[in-house]
Amino acid sequence: MIEFIFMLTHNDATVPNALDVLSEVQDAGLRYIGFKDVGQPPEVLTEIAARSHDAGLEVMLEVVSTSAEDELRSVRAALDIGVDWVLGGTNPDEAGAVLAGADVRYCPFPGTIVGHPSVLEGAPEAIAAHAAELTSRAGVHGVDLLAYRHPNADPVALTRQVVEAASGPVIVAGSIVGDDQIRAVEAAGAWGFTIGGAIFEERLPGAPSVREQVARVLDIDVVADGARAPR
Repeated sequence: MIEFIFMLTHNDATVPNALDVLSEVQDAGLRYIGFKDVGQPPEVLTEIAARSHDAGLEVMLEVVSTSAEDELRSVRAALDIGVDWVLGGTNPDEAGAVLAGADVRYCPFPGTIVGHPSVLEGAPEAIAAHAAELTSRAGVHGVDLLAYRHPNADPVALTRQVVEAASGPVIVAGSIVGDDQIRAVEAAGAWGFTIGGAIFEERLPGAPSVREQVARVLDIDVVADGARAPR
């Protein structure tokens, strides 16, 4: 089975009503909740993390800042916010040093990341090799793969290559909008996937309700939820 991380985000930023949305979905069967390092101030993200933990959820912060300085500021803030996972980012040497010794699972981006919203570039073979190198490092738990944000690579084939190369879990992040994609990346061996914008754009079954869309994703038979053990 594959893990579903519901991101309280749209257009690579945490949504303004993230706390209200969390209240709506926190008991829907989710295991993981996430947000970005941009869009809301640290005090709001800290409250999201605290409420999520109270609801029994693990919390992920995805770093999408485009400068090294902003990225490292966000990684340092993640420790104060109290997240369980840090996803993304492109400066693993510096970020890894900040997170060393912390009880945080770190999954940086493999490949070349450009712009905001983030786009993945590079040959699939190079991305897979980078994933292998990243996950060989002490302190790197897995990788955060923007498979569906590559301009020309087949996302499922890319996911499979990265899964085969990496020595940790692969999370497919960004631009998943339906169960066909979810089933495909699960079959390719991905540990998890994120959905945020598609739900806020009301593109999934159960729309316009956010909670119902989340519930419908969790009902897909290959998706782990609070009642089904993960792979």
